[in-house]
Amino acid sequence: MTETALIAFVIFIFGTLIGSFLNVVIYRIPKGESIVFPASKCQSCQTPLKWWHNIPIVSWLLLRGKCYFCHEKISAQYPVVEFFTGVLFVLLYMKLGLVWYLPFAAASFAALFALVMIDFKYMAVPDNVNFAALIFALIQPDFLHAALYAAIAAGGLWLIGLFSSLIARRQAMGGADVIVAGTMGALLGFPNFFAALFLSAILAIIPALLYRERGVPFVPFLALATFIVYLYSTEAAQLLEKIIYG
Repeated sequence: MTETALIAFVIFIFGTLIGSFLNVVIYRIPKGESIVFPASKCQSCQTPLKWWHNIPIVSWLLLRGKCYFCHEKISAQYPVVEFFTGVLFVLLYMKLGLVWYLPFAAASFAALFALVMIDFKYMAVPDNVNFAALIFALIQPDFLHAALYAAIAAGGLWLIGLFSSLIARRQAMGGADVIVAGTMGALLGFPNFFAALFLSAILAIIPALLYRERGVPFVPFLALATFIVYLYSTEAAQLLEKIIYG
């Protein structure tokens, strides 16, 4: 195994551990519960879990997706979130390399991932998780520019939402979207922020048409587009330049 592959494997394992924590965040934050206490327990029988019941991915597979005590099914969401958080961390490592701000970029995207799951499940975006994503996004080598881009992106989207609300005579945009825009601005800068906005709109078109009556949360598409553009930042900037200047 090469050194790069070994580092990627270690980062994947660490990512799955963070994914296990995200599952706690996704389950408890919308209910207003502490993410620290009490210890993890079965959601069906309420029996506290042993340490080996919480090994990311492995425990779910060994237990065959059932509680060790009451044998009720455990949602596949748990290993899925753990696996994809591990993949997310590895992709960021492949993009950035082993730099000091890699953990903060990973933490920001991990928080966005938690927002995606919460928004899909509860149609809600908790402010504490949302602000965590923004704060982590700001911790990077060029902090001043990141903060400036975040302020411009959030302020610009807030103004658009304000004018849209005045025209429509109802709230057209939630505060959560504005905070996410700030995170996008900090992570992507300009002009890639606009590339991500455009991509998020494209990604949301079909789901929005399919679930027109129920409504579709937009934060997941903003987060996904941000991750894609972040990974392919150079290509996104070149594509945007070609669209604008021909």
